[in-house]
Amino acid sequence: MSRIAVLGAGSWGTTFAGVIADAGNDVTLWARRPEVAEEITAHHTNRAYLGELVLNERITATADPAAALTGAEVVVLAVPAQSLRENLAAWTPLLAPDAILVSLMKGIEVDTGKRMSEVIADVSGMPGERIAIVSGPNLAKEIAARQPTATVVASHSAQTAERIAALTANPYFRPYTNTDVTGVELGGAIKNVIALAVGMCDGQGLGDNSKASVITRGLAETSRLALDMGAELHTLSGLAGLGDLVATCASPLSRNRSFGRLLGEGLTLEEAAARTRQTAEGVKSAAAVLELGRSRGVELPITQAVVAVLGGRLRVDELAGLLLARKRKTEGPTH
Repeated sequence: MSRIAVLGAGSWGTTFAGVIADAGNDVTLWARRPEVAEEITAHHTNRAYLGELVLNERITATADPAAALTGAEVVVLAVPAQSLRENLAAWTPLLAPDAILVSLMKGIEVDTGKRMSEVIADVSGMPGERIAIVSGPNLAKEIAARQPTATVVASHSAQTAERIAALTANPYFRPYTNTDVTGVELGGAIKNVIALAVGMCDGQGLGDNSKASVITRGLAETSRLALDMGAELHTLSGLAGLGDLVATCASPLSRNRSFGRLLGEGLTLEEAAARTRQTAEGVKSAAAVLELGRSRGVELPITQAVVAVLGGRLRVDELAGLLLARKRKTEGPTH
């Protein structure tokens, strides 16, 4: 049986540890705060993130990264995207040389424009064949409640993707495998930005037509950039593309949609951050996504508008009108 460590005891890290445990595996969960580790081990709860939900007893927790990582064959990374580089630099000397690293993060590194798998490779020196990505419609509280869902495990190595899929498959969690790492990661990162826009529309009281328009054009925007960067079209129409986009834009459980809704209601960035108290990855990644588009000559109008709102250069009540005021053109491809 594989020794598995999950680094990060937030809502998704704790939930994913539960997925692995429910698939019949022992898991060591690293928590930054010792009192959280103690609660998880002694009481099998993580009330700060998952309320009174009882965790699988196969999960034990520690605040010592060395204790979590010693001998771990599979290491799951579940920290905020912008803190990955710093954290992983500290953890890399503790990694087993043949470990598989699994990213749960959905973001683009602000300073470099790199996807999470690229940051992992940079810092750890691990080859792409030993790095995997988990993405798709992954609303943590629904999965923690063991509601049925499907997801995608992506790796440059089909064998690695299958190994992680086998470790996570259980009666309520159905993993599919994919070797299109670029498409899976971009779908997961850009949908957060689109969800911010949908949330802003919702906060202003706009209806389903407006939000459906933003979601649909958001998928087109995501696909344009992803395909330009070498992704495959079927990935964007699958669980890691359309599936994740719909879940994140439609659910009140979505951090990014909720954050955008607060902005739409007139709160400042600081007020919205204080209200949500959890990381909304799209807030940090939006500018990095926009820069990726600019560097490749790919138009990203929704992302551009979201970045302008976040930067205080566009009033939130101008967002929807600006998107609809763009030059009319055919919806399909031009020849």
